[in-house]
Amino acid sequence: MSLYEVASEFERQANECLNDKELKSLLDDVSRELGFEHFAIVHSVSFRRAGPELISLDNYPESWAEEFVGKQLYLDDPVLQASQRTGKGFRWSEVTRLLTLDARHAQVLERSARYGMGHGFTVPANVPGEPCGSCSFAVRSGRDLPERNLRCAELIAIDAFDAGRRLRGYPHVGAVPHLSHRQRQIVRLLAAGKTAGEMATILGLKHQTTRRYMKLAREAYDVIDKTLLVVRALRDGQISFDDSI
Repeated sequence: MSLYEVASEFERQANECLNDKELKSLLDDVSRELGFEHFAIVHSVSFRRAGPELISLDNYPESWAEEFVGKQLYLDDPVLQASQRTGKGFRWSEVTRLLTLDARHAQVLERSARYGMGHGFTVPANVPGEPCGSCSFAVRSGRDLPERNLRCAELIAIDAFDAGRRLRGYPHVGAVPHLSHRQRQIVRLLAAGKTAGEMATILGLKHQTTRRYMKLAREAYDVIDKTLLVVRALRDGQISFDDSI
């Protein structure tokens, strides 16, 4: 079977999975077929709290998983951090291209190696309005990555995470609050550090009108704090980081 056929067959079977057990079994089989020993599809926040809406499926060594969560190593995991800085799959050896490693990052990598975790490949899965996530494949220490299979692994990662989302009811229709065009303009200017008076001048509105739009945007998100409004709008993709420059 060609790599294209492997990816296509995985997509078909993933779409038919009825629960996490079936998806995990499917991932275990295809990981080994591609030359990996381990896999993990997760919402990053699942390490801090459990929840039926969060994806957390892996076959990592149990002792490593316990230390990773128990000692909160996920807070300094360079792979998780790097997965929020790119839109394509990356080898773990390429993490330094995406962020500067410090001593705590190095400690996480060193501890994982002690549990037999070797080279890996991670595909980001970040959907606006949903928790940040990723799908990773790894080999045991001492083995090389199956380079010729990485593109196939990337396609499988996308379908695997999408299957996990489907099993949890994503996308949640109506989960992202509706902001009018004018309200989004206000939030973008808030992100850029503009005051209500400056916004009124830029948009050609009365000061009172500007404040009313800001109030409506806060009410849509059910928040009082303007900073939290900007953070929530960024998370949901209503504005982008470019708007804060």
